[in-house]
Amino acid sequence: MTSRTDDIRLGADIGGTFTDIALDVRGTIFSTKVLTNYAAPEQAILDGLEIVARDAGISPAEIGLVIHGTTLATNALIERRGAKTALITTEGFRDVIEMRTENRFEQYDLNLKLPTPLIPREHRFTVKGRIGAEGQELQPLDEAALEEIAGTIAAGGFGAVAIGFIHSYMNPAHERRAREILARRLSVPISISADVSPQMREFERFNTVCANAYVRPQMADYLARLQSRLKDMGATCPVFMIHSGGGLISVETASEFPVRLVESGPAGGAIFAADIARRFDLDSVVSYDMGGTTAKICLIEDFAPQTARTFEVARTYRFCKGSGMPISIPVIEMIEIGAGGGSLAWVDAMGRIQTGPESAGSEPGPACYGRGGERPAITDADLVLGKLDPDNFAGGAIRLDTAASQRAITRDVGARLSLEPQAAAFGICEVVDENMANAARVHAVENGKNISDNVMIAFGGAAPLHAARLCEKLGLDRCLVPQGAGVGSAIGFLKAPFGYEALASKLVRLSRFRADEVNALLADLKASAESFVRAGTSGTIRREITAFMRYAGQGWEIPVPLADEPFGEGAVAGLTEAFRRNYARFFGRAIDGLDGLEIEVVTWSVKASDERPAPERHTITTGARTVAAGVTRPVFDPATGTMQTSAIVERATLSAGDRVPGPAVIVERETSTVVTTTFDAVMQSDGGILLVRKEIAA
Repeated sequence: MTSRTDDIRLGADIGGTFTDIALDVRGTIFSTKVLTNYAAPEQAILDGLEIVARDAGISPAEIGLVIHGTTLATNALIERRGAKTALITTEGFRDVIEMRTENRFEQYDLNLKLPTPLIPREHRFTVKGRIGAEGQELQPLDEAALEEIAGTIAAGGFGAVAIGFIHSYMNPAHERRAREILARRLSVPISISADVSPQMREFERFNTVCANAYVRPQMADYLARLQSRLKDMGATCPVFMIHSGGGLISVETASEFPVRLVESGPAGGAIFAADIARRFDLDSVVSYDMGGTTAKICLIEDFAPQTARTFEVARTYRFCKGSGMPISIPVIEMIEIGAGGGSLAWVDAMGRIQTGPESAGSEPGPACYGRGGERPAITDADLVLGKLDPDNFAGGAIRLDTAASQRAITRDVGARLSLEPQAAAFGICEVVDENMANAARVHAVENGKNISDNVMIAFGGAAPLHAARLCEKLGLDRCLVPQGAGVGSAIGFLKAPFGYEALASKLVRLSRFRADEVNALLADLKASAESFVRAGTSGTIRREITAFMRYAGQGWEIPVPLADEPFGEGAVAGLTEAFRRNYARFFGRAIDGLDGLEIEVVTWSVKASDERPAPERHTITTGARTVAAGVTRPVFDPATGTMQTSAIVERATLSAGDRVPGPAVIVERETSTVVTTTFDAVMQSDGGILLVRKEIAA
């Protein structure tokens, strides 16, 4: 009987169109892409596992660890496919999740459209009881009313319950007592905000606990089913999930806090890009992850993705902060738009070509898949422009129908705008590339950065097809397409640390700072974070301590990294200096000359993770040997606006230092890299491809 081994690990990323599988067998990667099965998402993982295990010559029983990320929680929130959920909140706060913050993100829009609350008003219940801002009990909890509410919920066929009381982040006693009372009468999962997101700001906290409860039954059922079916096929190894902050947590934790899985797939991609950045010593990188349904941009500085404590799902206005559903959890910060290979193209009332956010997904898929899809997707446009080989898509697993793509593009776009199929396809690709370029510019500006100062790292099944054109639009000179780019997020899972970030809001003005109280709070956070990490590893744990600070009266805070040591004498002076230094880094200068201007800490954070080995270092080369290809085909080039005879080169035939002049297409099983006329492609020593502008000397 074969036994599992820790040096064989599997990463599985369920996307909206494809499920990506990467198997690491003692340093060698075997990968595949399988169409996502919406009815049973775990089926694609099992099918992909079988393929890579066969390629690697191992049995599923030999796999030591499965690391999984999924967009299922995100999609359930966006598509409103969660459980019927009840919210129990403090009397007078029933409408917080509907009133939001009353911020008008579009000041002059008379028809402002906001996301509908996850929980309708008739499913929100209030109860007397009040905790004060300092954590003191102002009014006892009405336990008799809770008993009545429990009966109403039991009779109403609810599938989950969320509890969010005012100031519970300071004192969770009322929420925990309410959970005890409800649990005696109900057999559904109950989420409390003090556990899910113990941070101040009622709207964000209440919305986060509602989202957790809303997707919890569905995710718990899915994760239990996945574990059972993996065991049935012989893979008895533990399963860990990647969370939105980029660390690994146990399946049990993920089942209890599924809201932490929102953006888990994209987090793997950011980790993948950060690993590549460290490999080549690139301290300013923009990662470009384009899959079948969405495209994501993330800034990576000093080999680490930018992070945040809040992000938004299902924005009603593209790029517009405040127009979505806020989720208050640690997350890798990125901007995401509905622009993937399966995103559908259409013409709006003003005669403009639009793409997304609606996607063909895997069922029925783009028109060229021949699975019943009739509307044109970006993949159809790429095929008509010659970027894809219809006989060698996904390693030949899917035969593409060029005629079907032309018919779909002509009917939905070309006929409406009097364009030939090729011109319409070019218009579709230009729109999606410009949308992505705009998203990258917006994200960089919001973070005070110049996008053209970065090196791009492109991955995902569709990104290498569009990366060169995106670089042209953004003024970037270099772009790396790593080995395994088509399944980049799944490979990123294999490089993710076991990690967890514990947060707690406790407002502390530095004039009233008490070291013993803060040290006790941080000790609790450290113990909490490390307990999650220890569920997956016994290795060395490192901790990152962060205080989110502001000048008193300001609406938002900045992160201030702190040393991992107890506060003692001089703590206030040290905190003041650290805050002023970071404030100047964010805004140019600290605020001086205002008498009595207080500094305060709003939230404390402890991030614990196990230490991961550093990647092997490589040096970027711009090439020494020009490779001439014997195979060519016409590929549309946006710079000239014509079909250009382009070299078709198998990636596996290239060696380090080989330079392929554009126009060309470098093909592999999971993706293809399009090299436009303004770029050349150079093979790197780690197997990656560098797209570099022609004027940069070889």
